[in-house]
Formats: sequence, C-alpha cells, structure tokens
Amino acid sequence: MAGVTRRRVLGSAAVGAAALAGPRPARAADRPNIVFIMADDLGYADVACYGRPDLATPHIDRIAARGVRFTQAYANSAVCSATRTALITGRYQYRLPVGLEEPVTTRFTGGLPADHPTLPGLLRQAGYRTALVGKWHLGSVQDYGPLQRGYDAFWGFRGGTIDYFSHRGTDDKPDLWDGDVRIEEVGYATHLLGKRAVETIAASAKAGRPFFLSLHFNAPHWPWETPDDEAESRRIAGSNLRHFDGGTQATYRRIVAEMDAQIGRVLDALEASGIAEDTIVVFTSDNGGERFSDTWPFTGRKTELLEGGLRIPAIVSWPRRLKAGQVSQQPMITMDWLPTLLAAAGTAPDPACPSDGIDLLPILTGQAPERPRTFHWRYRANAQEAMRDGDLKYLKIRGETFLFDVVADPLERANLKARRPEEFARLQSAWAAWSATMLPERADSFSETYTGGQLADHFGAGTPRPGEGPR
Repeated sequence: MAGVTRRRVLGSAAVGAAALAGPRPARAADRPNIVFIMADDLGYADVACYGRPDLATPHIDRIAARGVRFTQAYANSAVCSATRTALITGRYQYRLPVGLEEPVTTRFTGGLPADHPTLPGLLRQAGYRTALVGKWHLGSVQDYGPLQRGYDAFWGFRGGTIDYFSHRGTDDKPDLWDGDVRIEEVGYATHLLGKRAVETIAASAKAGRPFFLSLHFNAPHWPWETPDDEAESRRIAGSNLRHFDGGTQATYRRIVAEMDAQIGRVLDALEASGIAEDTIVVFTSDNGGERFSDTWPFTGRKTELLEGGLRIPAIVSWPRRLKAGQVSQQPMITMDWLPTLLAAAGTAPDPACPSDGIDLLPILTGQAPERPRTFHWRYRANAQEAMRDGDLKYLKIRGETFLFDVVADPLERANLKARRPEEFARLQSAWAAWSATMLPERADSFSETYTGGQLADHFGAGTPRPGEGPR
C-alpha cells in the first residue's frame, strides 16, 4: 500500500490549501440526504472489499463500488464511546470529560454537555430531519440522551451493547428505547435495527426536506450470537455479556453477514424511494476489531493503539457528486466526518467549537490532492501514547517506546527509534505538546483492557491498574 508523503505533495501544497478552504455552500435544493452506518468493533479486514476472502459482504461492497474506499482510515479511539464522542462533536474526544471514559460504563452518570454543538444538532439547524437508530453510548441518563443532543427521533439502545435477543445491557437491565420510552420487542437486534432504518427512510423521503439517519449497529460486538443462537442468549442471561467462553469464527462471520444483509435493505429502500442518487451513504466502524476480528495487515486490536486497534474500514458514496469505484490513500480520522458532512449540507461547524478534523470533500471530488496528516491518541490502560505524522508513527505502551513507518511496515515490527533518533524525539515531543492542550487523564475514569487470563495472545499483559480492566 503506497503512502502519502510530504515529498509527494509539496509541489501542490498551495493548490491544496486553497481547495481545502471548503466548497461553496450548497443551495437548499441541492442538500443531500445522509445515511451514516457505523458497525461496532468491526476489524479493518472484516469486509470483503478490504480483502476478507471467506466473508461475503455484497452490500457493503456495493457502497464501495459506488463511491470511495479509504485504505488509511483511523478511529479516534481504540474503543467505542470515545470515538463516538469525536464523531458527534468533530473534535478530539479528550476535550470533554465523557471522552475520557474508555468506554462509558453503566456507572458513569454524565454524558455530552448540553451546550456542545453536535453533528445532528447542526444539521437540524440547517433544516434536516435527524434520527438515530441503534447504539447511543454517550450517556445512559435521560438528560444525556440522543433526543437531548440533536436527534429528532431515537430507536435503539443507550448503553455499550445489548444481548441480541433479550435486549438487556451489560447491567442486565432492559435497554431498548423508542425516544425516551423503554420498550419491548421480540426479535434479533440487527434485524430490528434494519427494519426501523428502512421505515425511517420511507417516512423521511416523503417529508419534503433532507434527512440525516445515523444507523449504529450493535454488530459485530459481543455477545457472540447469530439469529440461530437464542439458546446462547439464555445460557449467558444474568452473567457477563463478554462471555470469554463463547463465540467462534463462524459465528462472527454470520453476525457480520446479517448486518450486511440489513445494509442491503437500507440501500434498496433508498432506491425504492427514488433518492439514492442524492443520498450520501457512509459505512465505517468505531474502532479496530475485537477477539474474532481480522485486522490484517496490522497487529493489535480494540483497546490498543497499535494499528489493528485504530485502523477501520471507511467508505462513502454520493452518486451525484463522487466518482464511483475510487480507492483513496488519503489518511483520515473519524472526526473528519463532521466538517465533511456539514460542508456537503451547505453549512459549517460552530465557530465556538471548531472541528479538529478537516473537510474531505475537496479531496473526494478531485478539487484538491491527497495530503499528509497528523493524528494523536492517548489511552489510559497500559499508559499508551501514539501519534502519526506523515508515514511515521510514535508509539508508547507500558513504558516501551517505538518509531514505525506504518506505510512500509504496517505490522509495526521494525522499531526505528535508534536509527532515526531525531525524528523519534521530534514526534515524542510533539505528542507531549499536543497532550498538554487536552484535558488531563483522570484516575477515576474507566479504561478497558485485556489480560493474559482472558486472551491467550496477551500472555505478557500485566494486572490492570485501578480503573482498568473488563466491563
């Protein structure tokens, strides 16, 4: 996979800077609908179009065939709610207390501040109907719910996961909601979310104004249950949904396939409503893969700042504006979606809370060249630090430090810090300067990790510190 280096773009930097100032505002009649689909814990290579030979995902592949597939996409965090904080605010999650939770657990009583602008809220101000179907995970208390943070409608679950059949959360309490009302439904969660999304599209298409639909699946997050595994749901009822004694590769593939089928229903609904041409469809994941995921050609997984914990599939289609079948090597990150989608809708981030991401539309439409980027991460468990600058990456885990060329060495095997000490020192110093501009880490925040007793390939992992560990 070729990299985007500073040398390759130096000659066109002036052109890129002008184009990246953003497209002209769209006329009201040109505003696209937006369907933002987020999988949960899906690994980089868990989709056929990213190289998974044993897993058919024809409908996700359909989005890629119609649009742009990113090969250097990153999550803002190695866990879910922190990335979702960055998605909805367009900013580094470390700017907000909720973003310091890795992830938010049922004991956390806070959430997104009421006065902070959000992607759905800004789109609603621009005249969009907004709806969330699926996972929220940015505050379980009603005052911090999706209806209080920019969505007109919500149908889904507030916590980090639910059982696919009982719809109970990690605290063993029912967690399925229609707005602010707890409900009971019979059915496999992935199917129910797909059904509700199709209904939302049909209703929104008749409303006469653009809509923004967030479809945030539980799949393929644990518990490891396919539509044929209701017995497994009963077996683990009342116990830890993480069930380290459950799941298989075949189960995982089936969970992904069921999600892909529901995405197919959503795409078909857009076609049936006659709005597919004018609808932006995004597909991505919230972090790197979990224990059954395929993160090749990377190492690491969820909760780790190795590439496998951060690299994610990211695909966007917009038939009216974007050329079909593109593969982009442009490095991007979750928080880029807010300025990009707002620009497509003819609006912009709130100046009081400027985005830490960039508007990718000029690059996606060919008005600007690809360019190098700089990204930063922290993760409290195992004292992790990371920064990517161009093709180089600074990494620190449990006191050990590294410098990698993640384009030439995506497996992160060749530690270059002794061979390139000046560049290592530069990145380490730059990371520290950036971190000083964020909220400090809190000892009382939660930070998820794994031990050797849970995952055999983590045999060297030590005992978690207070506030670290499994949910």
